[in-house]
Amino acid sequence: EVQLVESGGGLVQAGGSLRLSCAASGFTFDDYAMGWFRQAPGKEREGVSCISSGDGPPYYADSVKGRFTISSDNAKNTVYLQMNSLKPEDTAVYYCAAGKSCHRLRIGVSLRWGQGTQVTVSS
Repeated sequence: EVQLVESGGGLVQAGGSLRLSCAASGFTFDDYAMGWFRQAPGKEREGVSCISSGDGPPYYADSVKGRFTISSDNAKNTVYLQMNSLKPEDTAVYYCAAGKSCHRLRIGVSLRWGQGTQVTVSS
């Protein structure tokens, strides 16, 4: 069973921080790219970040560069998204996804999506 379990969302004030976690199981974690996406109210899904062993440096959307950091712990089969200096416009449901590459995730080809975790940033 391929499974992604997200956690770490919550309600924070602007300027605060959260760390999202995505625990993976059912596949060889280090053979896959892991990405974070978000969907804010009234907006389409946005790719936030992606990490892959074979695709070069991690990808970050311009809107989060310098504030968010993606990392992975292969021993724990877990990918993280450290979110600092949060802004109200970061409010969204955040999803993690696994795919064969960050490119494949960008074009919508994935092995599995997580259930999502709500991040709400108050002003």
